[in-house]
Amino acid sequence: MTIKANELSKGTIVIHENAPCRIVDISRTMTARGSNFIATTLKNIINGRQVEYRFRTDEKVETAFVETKQFEYLYADGSDYVFMDSESYEQITLNSDDVGDAIGYLLPNGNCQIMLYDGKAIGVQPPSTVQLKVIETEPGIKGATISGSVTKPAKLETGITIQVPMFIESDEVIIVNTTTGEYSGRIGK
Repeated sequence: MTIKANELSKGTIVIHENAPCRIVDISRTMTARGSNFIATTLKNIINGRQVEYRFRTDEKVETAFVETKQFEYLYADGSDYVFMDSESYEQITLNSDDVGDAIGYLLPNGNCQIMLYDGKAIGVQPPSTVQLKVIETEPGIKGATISGSVTKPAKLETGITIQVPMFIESDEVIIVNTTTGEYSGRIGK
């Protein structure tokens, strides 16, 4: 399948120089002559090499066929992460580069999707929303409303920090949108 370069986003798997590459960084640039480009950092999934490449915004880019399969996250072993196939119970290990930011949304024994390219695990997709406990934040402010736009940082049980409304307190369980990394609601204590 091909898409226009201006539809690319971080994490997309594209075919570059006949090899599958993950976009690890992306930005839009404009030259002095008014031409628009998409500047990317591509990481070759097979050999791990990174390369800088600029696409014209109207250029067609081939995306890789990536299959997803249900797995259960088991545990971390240093900078490696162990997952188990929910059907065959086979275990696989992915390194921190392959797991990426998704680890901030995974709890042991939680479900996720493993992305496979030619049968090789290349990445992790957490569920679209997750429930995580707030372990550290400033005390809530009395009278703060749900519609308030003022936020504060909150450290969650997985170690990530996100912005939450002022009324959220430590030990509350909140809903986090894993696509945006933003607060979506609360469950309570």
